[in-house]
Amino acid sequence: MDGDDGLNVGRRLVIPPAELLWRFSASGGPGGQHANTSNTRAELSFDIASSTALGPRQRARLLERFGSVVRVVVSDERSQGRNRQLARERLAQRLEEALRVERPRRPTSPTAASRQRRLRAKQHRAALKSERRPPTPDQ
Repeated sequence: MDGDDGLNVGRRLVIPPAELLWRFSASGGPGGQHANTSNTRAELSFDIASSTALGPRQRARLLERFGSVVRVVVSDERSQGRNRQLARERLAQRLEEALRVERPRRPTSPTAASRQRRLRAKQHRAALKSERRPPTPDQ
């Protein structure tokens, strides 16, 4: 997965590499001299508002969710290449989740079998509780 190919988001959307903006900087934390001199922290930005890869509904959905620009910053690894790969994966995942349309739940009525199970469970529970009660004087 190198930086020359587009970013695959789901099955239908591919973002061209020209629309992805990369920035690199030194990442903090442990790593010794290598981490102090290398720009391993990767920041990947995608301008939703000016993208040509998005359809009108996709653009509207992403603008509502993220605003005009979505940004991912990764400094998990000591390697810039690995951080680049993680940034691409995380951006694709965020965009895919934002574009996913949840189907509305249609309320259904309980089935006959589920009603019977519920009533049997209630009767069983009542029988257990009645066994715990002390016997009444008339018994």
